[in-house]
Amino acid sequence: MPALVEEGRAKVNLSLRVVGRRVDGYHDLESVVAFADCADRLTVEPGGALTLATTGPLAAACGELADNLVLKAAKLLADAVPGLRLGAFALEKVLPVAAGIGGGSADAAAALRLLARLNGLSLDDPRLQQVALATGADVPVCLFSRACDMTGVGEQLHALDLPCMPCVMVNPRVPVATRDVFNALGLRNGELLVGAGDVIEAPAWPEAGASIADWIDILSTVANDLEAPAMHIEPVIGEVLEALRASSGVGLARMSGSGATCFAIYADLAAARAAAETIRRGHPGWWVHAGTLS
Repeated sequence: MPALVEEGRAKVNLSLRVVGRRVDGYHDLESVVAFADCADRLTVEPGGALTLATTGPLAAACGELADNLVLKAAKLLADAVPGLRLGAFALEKVLPVAAGIGGGSADAAAALRLLARLNGLSLDDPRLQQVALATGADVPVCLFSRACDMTGVGEQLHALDLPCMPCVMVNPRVPVATRDVFNALGLRNGELLVGAGDVIEAPAWPEAGASIADWIDILSTVANDLEAPAMHIEPVIGEVLEALRASSGVGLARMSGSGATCFAIYADLAAARAAAETIRRGHPGWWVHAGTLS
């Protein structure tokens, strides 16, 4: 059987509310998630032992292979599905790590899609869903890699119809640990971030066919609750946001996930590309991508 290939697309949190911290220590979230047109590339050669090799410009940032989420997801699925066919994985790493765009989760989700194809499993197979969540909170949303409203700890997904949004994504090449950001938020187990009398309701997201301007208007009424604690840990995030907000034609700029990657949305791709070029010239050490979100 020939090698199989999947892309691990970058995840972008257009909004992120932390509803509270559950008694088990996990945080309940509500987030509008989109996916970018930049991605890692994962290949599997069917048969033989489960292995992983990394290549690409950011391969060195992957850390110990034994800790890679690709292998974790594959092993968990093998435990859940007797007789699962495995193989040799090769990961071309181009997305920054510990960057708030779900790079490792996207890679794990790509591994699960590859193994599903190799073994004739549906992506709706409950075992696949359970393994995705057990691998990491962002893996379920990355498994389908389509725009949605994500709630709970990441397992509740409600599809959204987003227009194709021109964007710029910027990472200052400073890793930020998700655990550190949530710890800096300072919630105790069982504590809500909102007042006890408040009713937690998601905004009414625009219907299918809504314009980029419609989405920017509604997204401007919410925020990313992790932005402030992340900036406290890594102040350079504030510099990234300043650079994006100073660009011509920007409609909305904020941090994705737990950082440090930030993004901006523009009315057209030409404005996004011009902004990206300006930021590259001013900050040659930063990772900058101009493209689209959908």
